[in-house]
Amino acid sequence: MATPQTFTISDLAREFDLTTRAIRFYEDMGLLQPQREGPGGRNRVYSARDRTRLKLTLRAKRLGLSLSEAKEIIQMYDSPRDTGPQLHKFLTILADHRRQLEEQMADLVANLDEVKVHEKEARALLAKLDKAAKAG
Repeated sequence: MATPQTFTISDLAREFDLTTRAIRFYEDMGLLQPQREGPGGRNRVYSARDRTRLKLTLRAKRLGLSLSEAKEIIQMYDSPRDTGPQLHKFLTILADHRRQLEEQMADLVANLDEVKVHEKEARALLAKLDKAAKAG
């Protein structure tokens, strides 16, 4: 029988281009649960399940989800797959996040429009100053 594949913290850090500190942080947040080996349990041994959980955490982070939202999604994957309640919860999390992003985008567009107005006003004032300087 083949031994399940395991990973060291350095393996995962290299693969996902993370610091070991970031991986330990995800562990502290309960997103990863490595086994401990060696003297005093100092060596972390990550399973394929931990690797998948890390991959899902990073995917959720790229989507802009919070770590608590990522944890909720990951916990859904830990229980039986493709159940209605899990999918409903996932859709609720995504819909809430989409609304937040749309609100942020509307705020950014309004801010950008305001910047453009100020730029236009500043250019007009500079043009007047340049014209007065040339005339005087």
